[in-house]
Amino acid sequence: MSKVKTPQEKKLLSYEYDRRNTYGENQKSSRKNIPRSKQLSHQGERRVVRQVLIGAEGYVADERSDEAQSQVARKGRIKKLKAFRKSPDTPLGEVIQRRSRNRLEKAE
Repeated sequence: MSKVKTPQEKKLLSYEYDRRNTYGENQKSSRKNIPRSKQLSHQGERRVVRQVLIGAEGYVADERSDEAQSQVARKGRIKKLKAFRKSPDTPLGEVIQRRSRNRLEKAE
């Protein structure tokens, strides 16, 4: 059962859980750039793996195929670790504190 909250409690929770985009870009461009960045990082990962496997095309010795397989795993893992990661938006409480601090500095 949910607890009935006072308006003050609701506001405190809102400051804690609500988020604002402070990355510095337009919100609409972020909606386009996040999927684009994910797409490019996935393409890069596939490209690295494909380039390793190009050297192992056709009939190859077992040692060469084992080496290619280990290189695929290693390079693919490295590329995945460096891949695009979304950064979380800033909590509303921090945004409001920063804005009020900036207002005070400008007023002085």
